[in-house]
Amino acid sequence: MIDPLAPDALRQRFDPSDLDFDTTDDLPAETQVVGQDRAIEALDFGMNIDAEGYNVFALGPAGTGRRELVQHLLEEEAAAEETPPDWCYVNNFDDEREPRALTLPAGRGCEFKEDVDQLIENLQTALPATFESEEYQSRREMIQEEVREDQEAALEDLQERARQEGIALIRTPQGFVFTPIRDGEVIPPEEVESMPEEERQQVQEQIEEYQDELQQILRKVPEHQREARQRVEELNKEMAALAIDDLIDALREKYADLDDVLEFLDNVRSDLIENVDFFVQAPQQGADASQQGQAPMMQQQGQQGGGQQAPAPDGAFWRRYRVNLIVDNEDTEGAPVVYEDNPNYQNLVGQVEQIAQMGALVTDFNLIRPGALHEANGGYLIVEARQLLTQPYAWEGLKRALRNSEIQIESPGQALGLIRTLTLEPEAIPLDVKLVVVGERLLYYLLDALDPDMERLFKVMADFDDQIDRIEEQEAAYADLLATTIEDHDLQPFDRSAVARVMDRSVRLVSDTEKLSAEVEQIRDLLKEAHHWAQQDEADVVTDEHVQQAIDAQIYRADRLRERVQESIEREQIYIDTDGATIGQVNGLSYLEAGGFSFGRPNRITARVRLGDGEIVDIERETALGGAIHSKGVLILSGFLQGRFAQRYPLSLSASLVFEQSYGGIDGDSASSAELYALLSALAEVPLKQTLAVTGSVNQRGVVQPIGGVNEKIEGFFDVCKERGLTGDQGVLIPASNTDNLMLRPDVVAAAEADDFHVYPVETIDQGIELLTGMEAGTRDEQGAFPDDTINGRVEARLREFADRRRQFAMTDGQADAPQEA
Repeated sequence: MIDPLAPDALRQRFDPSDLDFDTTDDLPAETQVVGQDRAIEALDFGMNIDAEGYNVFALGPAGTGRRELVQHLLEEEAAAEETPPDWCYVNNFDDEREPRALTLPAGRGCEFKEDVDQLIENLQTALPATFESEEYQSRREMIQEEVREDQEAALEDLQERARQEGIALIRTPQGFVFTPIRDGEVIPPEEVESMPEEERQQVQEQIEEYQDELQQILRKVPEHQREARQRVEELNKEMAALAIDDLIDALREKYADLDDVLEFLDNVRSDLIENVDFFVQAPQQGADASQQGQAPMMQQQGQQGGGQQAPAPDGAFWRRYRVNLIVDNEDTEGAPVVYEDNPNYQNLVGQVEQIAQMGALVTDFNLIRPGALHEANGGYLIVEARQLLTQPYAWEGLKRALRNSEIQIESPGQALGLIRTLTLEPEAIPLDVKLVVVGERLLYYLLDALDPDMERLFKVMADFDDQIDRIEEQEAAYADLLATTIEDHDLQPFDRSAVARVMDRSVRLVSDTEKLSAEVEQIRDLLKEAHHWAQQDEADVVTDEHVQQAIDAQIYRADRLRERVQESIEREQIYIDTDGATIGQVNGLSYLEAGGFSFGRPNRITARVRLGDGEIVDIERETALGGAIHSKGVLILSGFLQGRFAQRYPLSLSASLVFEQSYGGIDGDSASSAELYALLSALAEVPLKQTLAVTGSVNQRGVVQPIGGVNEKIEGFFDVCKERGLTGDQGVLIPASNTDNLMLRPDVVAAAEADDFHVYPVETIDQGIELLTGMEAGTRDEQGAFPDDTINGRVEARLREFADRRRQFAMTDGQADAPQEA
């Protein structure tokens, strides 16, 4: 018989006296991460390697603080890097549908935008003032006067020559008229009619000759007007240049080192001069243009000719010269680190907004909005995998940007070729970013298996562990991590007993005395709740009592289902025996988890055996309630029985196994040892103690293997026994390899210390069956037989009996089927 575990093996507590501080205020509180060396090294590698495709997928369970840790590490690295340039969009004066992208050194983008805004403000005053000036008005009037004088001189010459020949040129509302005169007076029409035919014919011929000359003079009038307009246009451009050049030259000098900016300023100058008629036609409105609204450009801007009246320059006109600053790194220190918490397509690659105007949707380059890729360009971008993959087209859009190393702003409909409406097509911006996608391991493995781009675009895997090795250095760092969390969240200081209790809880969360939990979110929540209970007690320092109060409150909020199960057992609605002994019946232990809370509960497992052909029927599997792993565990039982007892004769039993009162799905193999005990008991016809419960899987050689949830399972059976009264005979059989996982509740440990409850570490089925029956398991002697008064001996004898009976039945059936002679 094996001995139960000592009480101190049931719970590995942290001793507060081993901590070399009084409260967390005595600690430096500088630790941000503990025990994630593999992930940190991978992140460092991914950040520093200068090669295409070395983006990082940070994987690990939720609750380990993956995203916060990644962001903290990236910010530390990025602080020492060069700040990337600013980016802005400006109008493309050759094709307004394709705005141009300009890049400027970090911090100069905002300055350039302000300078251009000031330039526009100055031009709104200077250009109208130029065309209202006396110099401009007099020079324009001079041009027009010269044209008028030339026209008048030609008419006067014609009029004088005609007068000398007795013909007068008269201006009427209907135009010019030639008529004969005598002594300076117009001859009345009736006298003209009464003239001799020859004289009248001569006068008519003279009038026609002068009429032809007049027509030639009048035909030259449009030519003179065109000449005048050209001269006026040249004057307008000259005057506009005088007003513009000084202002633009100042900017050209300031940005002389930026060729793209100089080209833009040249284009602004050319476009202003080309559209100078806007200021000539309505100069008085120019100064008020900025208050005319900020609507996008609705009309085609250009030179107005042919006498067409040009509209006054309004807000839409001036928008064409503005600068749309989409990335401003003026206040950025080092490289940017951007976390996008809503990584939809538009939030990643940007978008072109539209506004409703006069019943239509209109836009211009000023409505281009950046995405997270723009903001992180030259630095680091962090996104959550689950949020990214649930957004339509976001994953494909992000991969496209990474593959092409550029950010192309377009709608999802455009990207998919579904929409071909006329809209802006901004110039693509070169992309230089390190992307870190944070997600669960399952998502990473699925993407790696199903998406061929993963290998090309995410060459670095940063795997975050959910456990931390419990060594002295790590324990000290863990305490400082708690102090950092307390300081960051402005919590009251924790004394050493409180820190030790938190670390106890950390061990329990991972169910491994050699590990600490890396799920910092649960620990952070525990710290906050303990702080709350300390405040309720008006305590200045959080103690272990406050931590335990927080733990108890967490459990109470979540354990309604566990209480209902315990209540059903106590009311004997679920049958569980905790005393006596029964053949073919054992208390198995199962593990349940619901709503983040896990607990154990006992289950009655029974076995029935009879003569058969060696089949063990798993009723759970037959009713489709058993999972694949559970069914595998039952099949292993057949392998064990055949390997131990069916070497000389066939296994001739039929057995059935069932979890009594189980109405839902069952999976896992942690009850396979309990099922084997029940089966051996039924074969040996030896009762099993109902004071003991069993957990552990088994292999075909009869070795008991480790399982999960060992603490919860032990506590589940302990609670039933405690409610009915501890007798000192009750306990649980666990795999010996699970000893390092024990972190039982203090009341269970106290019962063990009082010798009221026991935990037995079992390595083999033989050890377990001896505890459950009080009978020796037995080993084969020199002749290869088990002693008769042992469990194995009784089982072998029963199976031999089944084999003999089966052989007899076969012989009897053969004789009955033999042909009879007549």
